[in-house]
Amino acid sequence: MTIMTMLLPESTNAAYRGHPAAPWGLTALGILTIVPGAIHAFLPDGGAGVIAGLDLTHNATTIIGVFAWVGATQIVWGLTMLAVSLRYRSLVPLLLALILVERTIIALNQWVFKPGDGPDRPPEAYATLAVIPVVALLLTLALKRRA
Repeated sequence: MTIMTMLLPESTNAAYRGHPAAPWGLTALGILTIVPGAIHAFLPDGGAGVIAGLDLTHNATTIIGVFAWVGATQIVWGLTMLAVSLRYRSLVPLLLALILVERTIIALNQWVFKPGDGPDRPPEAYATLAVIPVVALLLTLALKRRA
């Protein structure tokens, strides 16, 4: 048994019975998670200043470090989405449900519980609001059984 077959056992795609649009939507979500993850992990300021417009005159090292940490987790989460959407489709409903929980918590924190001091919000605050209904639709499609 090779390391690749140990890391990536047989595909479960044949066991998936949901709508075919759901795994493809998860593929898109995976790519759209990896890209900002790479920006956060590899841009010199993690996108904190040049994209999010955060003031880096105070605590820049901490802010950039947190952005890099979040970027690393986004890359891994996005790769997980791709693995499930392309090879382990029986897990598509579970991953979409987890993404829905994640995005809901993020939105609640960004808009209700911890909205910040100023009116400016990072682009992700708005993207999250757009993604929640899309993920809910994809989850509904994934749970809908085909004959």
